Amino acid sequence: MDPLSILAVISIAVVIDLLFGELPANVHPVVFIGKIIEIFKKLKEKYPRFNTRIAGAFLTIFLIILLSIIFAFIIWIFKFNNLLMIIISSILLSTTFSIKLLINSADNVKTDLNHDIDDARKSVSYLVSRDTSQLSYEKIISAVIETLTENITDSVVSPIFYTFILGVLGGIAYRVVNTLDAMIGYKNPKNINIGWFPAKLDDILNYIPARITGILIIMAAFILRLNWRNSYKIMYRDAKKTPSPNSGYPMAATAGALDIQLTKHGCYTLGDPINNLKSETISETIKLTKISIILFFILSVFLFSLFIILLINI
Repeated sequence: MDPLSILAVISIAVVIDLLFGELPANVHPVVFIGKIIEIFKKLKEKYPRFNTRIAGAFLTIFLIILLSIIFAFIIWIFKFNNLLMIIISSILLSTTFSIKLLINSADNVKTDLNHDIDDARKSVSYLVSRDTSQLSYEKIISAVIETLTENITDSVVSPIFYTFILGVLGGIAYRVVNTLDAMIGYKNPKNINIGWFPAKLDDILNYIPARITGILIIMAAFILRLNWRNSYKIMYRDAKKTPSPNSGYPMAATAGALDIQLTKHGCYTLGDPINNLKSETISETIKLTKISIILFFILSVFLFSLFIILLINI
């Protein structure tokens, strides 16, 4: 696919996601990936010899190749008409990132929090891996802000970043790795071996996008007249405090911009508790997230268009 078509596909895919959100579960590629992972998880439980780093690497490579072949074949079917191919490619690409769902999920927790804390605990449990049954009001807000800002990288910046570089198949390859990391990449005895390869590969793939996201949040803080200087300061100071080499950058930048402290018990503390955590803080984070995503899209399109112009003039 030529660069202009890639640019069109990404732009249309973003519009599709913003207007319609996720595809139905029965046709969603990520759900399909999840089902294959579940089959493999049952296999390794039945046959412990499959619970190895080599098996994890095989599963990762197998899924990347399988999904790439499926996506490439679907796109190839519609190659007879360039417009139709772009539309189909856009629909497929829209499944690799999630802007609408990301923002709506955070907003839903805020709504629940304003009505019943138990409802909020249940809502946030779908977004984070920690036990939410006893989370306090402030800890729920912290958890929402952490997952929202971390997922600017995972659910938006990274998949689109790799699509710009490698086309639609780059976006799906990233989504495969990220889904594997989410499902089996946890550092516990059950998945420590099989999840090692996808977790490490996910760290590598997110290394640059996470730092781009941190910078975008600082820029968004400046536009929104938040504490952008402190955003940079806290990101520089606290970003490496998280177990992940990447997730700390957007989270710490957000903590600094809002003058708040984000805490995951026994794991990390980011920022300083200058302002109290309130439900309105979630709304401020959503605004920060939206501006960060808009900035990423504008800057990406500008740089990619510049690349196309230079390519044409060579």
